[in-house]
Amino acid sequence: MRPSLYFDGPVDKLNWHVLKLLWPYLFEYKKRVALALLCLIIAKVASVSLPFVLKSLVDTLTEASPEQLISVPISLVIAYGSLRLLNTLISEVRDTLFGRVTERAIRRLGLSVFEHLHRLDLEFHLERRTGGLSRDIERGTSGVNFLMRFMVFNIVPTILEIALVIGILFYNYGVAFAAITLGAVVAYVAFSVLATEWRTGFVREAAKADSHSNSRAIDSLLNYETVKYFNNETYEAQRYDMALEEWEHAKRKNRLSLFALNAGQAFIISTAMTLMLALAGSHVVSGAMTIGDFVLINAFMMQLFIPLNFLGFVYREIRGALANIERMFGLLDRKPLIEDKENAKKLAIGAGELTFEDVSFSYDSRQILTSISFSILPGQKVAIVGDSGAGKSTIVKLLFRFYDVDSGSISLDGVNIDSLTQHALRQSIAIVPQDTVLFNDSLLENIRYGRPGASDEDVAEVIKMAHLAHFVSSLPEGWDTKVGERGLKLSGGEKQRVAIARAILKGSPLLVFDEATSSLDSHSEQAILTALKEVAKGHTSLVIAHRLSTVVDADQIIVLSQGQIVETGDHSSLLKNNGLYSKLWTIQNQK
Repeated sequence: MRPSLYFDGPVDKLNWHVLKLLWPYLFEYKKRVALALLCLIIAKVASVSLPFVLKSLVDTLTEASPEQLISVPISLVIAYGSLRLLNTLISEVRDTLFGRVTERAIRRLGLSVFEHLHRLDLEFHLERRTGGLSRDIERGTSGVNFLMRFMVFNIVPTILEIALVIGILFYNYGVAFAAITLGAVVAYVAFSVLATEWRTGFVREAAKADSHSNSRAIDSLLNYETVKYFNNETYEAQRYDMALEEWEHAKRKNRLSLFALNAGQAFIISTAMTLMLALAGSHVVSGAMTIGDFVLINAFMMQLFIPLNFLGFVYREIRGALANIERMFGLLDRKPLIEDKENAKKLAIGAGELTFEDVSFSYDSRQILTSISFSILPGQKVAIVGDSGAGKSTIVKLLFRFYDVDSGSISLDGVNIDSLTQHALRQSIAIVPQDTVLFNDSLLENIRYGRPGASDEDVAEVIKMAHLAHFVSSLPEGWDTKVGERGLKLSGGEKQRVAIARAILKGSPLLVFDEATSSLDSHSEQAILTALKEVAKGHTSLVIAHRLSTVVDADQIIVLSQGQIVETGDHSSLLKNNGLYSKLWTIQNQK
């Protein structure tokens, strides 16, 4: 049973275990974190001190003598302003210090996900939806950013401030004030947790609808030409609108549930503020408290409920952030179907002798290849031909270890490929694929992709060998011309010649051509075949071919049918056999 494409974590609880995965990223800069925490403590002390300065200022203005009304209030006003400035500046310094920690963590985590996606098997990438995957990664890194900033410097400090305020109110003004504050905090947090748990399903539904609509749009745009070929612009627009309709409904539910949550939180805060001010006012009337005390309590409550209200927002965001991070780490948890062995070798293949020995392979209970055996000696050119669905391209995928064989073995220079590292194996093979996809970069860089360290002179040489020189010279910007997304600005033949040049530049001992000339006209095909003969000298060549005319010079031709080898030999002997090869040859050469 192959694993599912995406990780689906439980939806009924917060998965706090995700936080453990973030600690290594958080504490890479321990000194910065320590300094940021010190700034946090200083800022909180300054924040809690502000209401006391305000109380002293009000009491002084109320009770001071005329002589004191000039000097004392001014000093208290300066003290109040200084504390508030200190609080703001220290908070900014804290955020600046911790910003580097957050940015580096996101960079490292993003790189880890990117590298891991490249390590995953071909099946994952055949099943994935690029748009949805990119949004999952984007939301995951945003979730990490949120958690690392707000969890450390908002939730914990808010809890600390709540504890300090409740302690101060209890010590200075009695149990009633502390009880109202504590009750309001407990009610607020409990309501926020329960309501947020209730609306989590709506949040996930909205995120899923968002990914689906984005995937639908990207999938359609990537297949722009196909849409145009079949006049299906209206059909695509309707399908996209259906996805957007799902998103609209999900967002409406999400918005209404958020309204219910915010209304409940506002009710709790308003009730608590009303009770506290009524109690403080009655104490002022009775003479048990001064007006300064009344102002202090009011300032404390306002100062307390601002972060408390923010705490509700943070919790809601944490609920979503953990779900998004969980999904992203689910990608990291997915194990590739193909992995290097612990003692895998990093050997550099020299001669490039290739051997398939009794290889069988099935996919999803469907037998693709059965007992395939053949050998290619160094410097030989061997072609594999056959009807559609015979398993020709599967042989290439097994050679690159995109899949592992069910039985039998594949070896290069006598070394089983599953005992090599995947990097060493693929470094030994250069391929011209049937469907050439180019990066949205210059022609030069697309060719240089075969060997990123190659010089411009090396690239110029392979351009000549691939018969691209005339085409390059005809372009207004030469080889600096952008090829467009997926190479859409080039014709099929031009893209294939770029792929041939890229493969030549790689310089591997084993060359694989998977329908390498299928998009070329007869003149270009013959010119490139001549070049390939020169390039292939001293190399082992495996050619997957549909046009039999391109492989008549092969040292050996292997004929596949329904996943089995039915004939082998050179062109002349196979024609004399009057078997499947002869029939295919006759069909392709009929006038």
